[in-house]
Amino acid sequence: MTEIQAGTGAAGVAAPDQVPAIELDEVVKEYVSHGEVVQAVKGVSLAIGEGEFFSLLGPSGCGKTTSMRMIAGFEEPTRGVVRLHGQDVTNVPPNKRDINMVFQSYALFPHMNVWDNVAFGLKRKKIPDGEIRQRVGEMLEIVDLVGREKRRPREMSGGQQQRVALARALVNRPRALLLDEPLGALDLKLRQHMQIELKRIQREVGITFVYVTHDQSEALTMSDRIAVMNDGLVEQLAGPREIYERPATKFVAGFIGTSNLLGGVVRAVNGASAVLALGPSDRVVVPVQGAVAEGDTVELTVRPEKITISTEQPGGDLSMVEGTVSEVVYLGTYNSYAVALAGGAEITVFQQNAHDSTTTAERGDTVWLSWQPQHSYALQ
Repeated sequence: MTEIQAGTGAAGVAAPDQVPAIELDEVVKEYVSHGEVVQAVKGVSLAIGEGEFFSLLGPSGCGKTTSMRMIAGFEEPTRGVVRLHGQDVTNVPPNKRDINMVFQSYALFPHMNVWDNVAFGLKRKKIPDGEIRQRVGEMLEIVDLVGREKRRPREMSGGQQQRVALARALVNRPRALLLDEPLGALDLKLRQHMQIELKRIQREVGITFVYVTHDQSEALTMSDRIAVMNDGLVEQLAGPREIYERPATKFVAGFIGTSNLLGGVVRAVNGASAVLALGPSDRVVVPVQGAVAEGDTVELTVRPEKITISTEQPGGDLSMVEGTVSEVVYLGTYNSYAVALAGGAEITVFQQNAHDSTTTAERGDTVWLSWQPQHSYALQ
């Protein structure tokens, strides 16, 4: 199958000596609201590699869509520079930038069939008919719509319409594609299926995708790297595993998936680890960076699936805390336990419903929670 443009390998991240596909350099966007200046984006700098699937992730109002609109040219930065492939395009209009955009609404022409929707941009550019047939045919094959060329948008499912919108954008062979929450209108099962399809399509065409979403699982599933945004700033920029396993801030830990946020006083420091006291019988070991002394307060996070729940106190060099089960929820493949600690904190535990599971803890039971020290992560 013909690639539109070669990518940069499995990781999708440009090599250090390559010019980034997209750069934001200290970009600020200000609006005036009711006579006051409001900063939607507060000095964001980032570089997106050629062929990378890059996501801007965050809650509503964090600045992710505004950042994408500045890349597209629909918004002009108040300060800072936008570069595409090393060229300053800060003041270049959208139609002069070699990028396309796919919106949540798809914006298909309802009176046109699939073929004509996909071919529309090529016809506007007066591409020869033979090349139009070749390029549209290749693109319909990539998005798995061969045989549906004569259908109109109203005769298609939401997922099929989304693939038509993708084909229409990609057939123009842009150097980058921007996607603004394109799966938001789909139901859960179709959305999950389309996440895999989008990643497949991106790998096949080999161009840079910049994806805006508020859905953490969506970003984790598809992205080579993720910029987690909050209040106009990038709180962490890293690969999905790094962001999930080693969140840089309290916000990232709480926003990405389910995480337990705990705080305790340092009882002892052993090399690069601190031992915290959360309660009289508790012992929590957490790797730390920088200077930490006895008596300091340290905040940490640990994921629910890393924790083992037991009715007996475990042995060994594990982190361990004692608590009382306040809620048990059956969720099919796993049980979710809410465990209240003596100090008032509550920990969530996910336990897989494996055939050899021996835990039978119920509401009101006293239990021990334990995990490997390396599964705790100190927060800034």
